[in-house]
Amino acid sequence: MAKMTRDRRNPRPLDLPRLNELALAYVARFATSAAKLEGYLRRKLRERGWDGDGEAPVQATVERMVAAGYVDDAQFARARSGSLLRRGYGQRRVDQALGQAGIAEAVRSEVRAGACEQRRAALALARKRRLGPFGAPATDRAVREKQLAAMLRAGHPLDSARELLNAISVEAAEQWAAEPDEE
Repeated sequence: MAKMTRDRRNPRPLDLPRLNELALAYVARFATSAAKLEGYLRRKLRERGWDGDGEAPVQATVERMVAAGYVDDAQFARARSGSLLRRGYGQRRVDQALGQAGIAEAVRSEVRAGACEQRRAALALARKRRLGPFGAPATDRAVREKQLAAMLRAGHPLDSARELLNAISVEAAEQWAAEPDEE
C-alpha cells in the first residue's frame, strides 16, 4: 500500500477583512469577553502573520465588536457566574474564572453573588459530591477533612463549609441554604 501524504499549506497571512471575519465567527460561536476575543485574535496573528500596513488593528476590531453589542463583558460575567454557582462553585472560584476571562474588578464586584446564592452553591456541591448530610455519616476525622478540603477547593469560605458539613440532616442543610441575606 502506498502511503498517502497530505500537503499542508501554510495558511495565508491575515488581512483586515479576514481578521474581521475571524472575530465575527468567534463571537457568533462562543460567549466571550473582550479580553478573550483579543487573545484569540492575537494568537491567530502569531500563527498566520499580518498582511497589512503597519500593526494589525486587533484592539480596534475588538472595540467594534463591543460597540456592535456582540461582546458584553457584564453579560458574560453574569452568565458565567450563574453557571459556576449552579454547578456548586464558591465565590472565590467564580472570581478566579472571571479574572482569567479578563473581566474587570468593577464588573466582577457588580455580579458578585449574595450570601444566600453562595449558600445555595455550597448546597449544590454537597448534594452533587455527596458531602455532609448527603452522604454516608462521616465519623472518621480523615473523611471529614477530605470533605472540608473539597468544599474549600471549590471556593467556599471555611465557615460555610463547616456549617454545611455539620448539618444534622438534609432538611437542616436546605434550611441553612434558604436563610435570607442579612442586610
